[in-house]
Amino acid sequence: MYVKEVVVQNQVGLYARPATYFIQKANEYSSSIWVEKEERRVNAKSLLGVLSLGVMGGSTIRIIADGTDEQTAVDSLVKLVLSGFTE
Repeated sequence: MYVKEVVVQNQVGLYARPATYFIQKANEYSSSIWVEKEERRVNAKSLLGVLSLGVMGGSTIRIIADGTDEQTAVDSLVKLVLSGFTE
């Protein structure tokens, strides 16, 4: 299991288009991936799950992966979040 915390950089957070980019990136990996905000954890490959977290800009989230490509998956998702979803 590999975990990293990241602060969401864009103003709207993980909503609409940024959430779609995030899920598309998560689905490129075979590992199980979750996003955690406070005490809630959801599947990072589920649009409804990610949207249900209500992640706003400036929020801290944890990205957690477990599987063969877990480190690559988490690192690329952190990079995407830090870029403000402009990748």
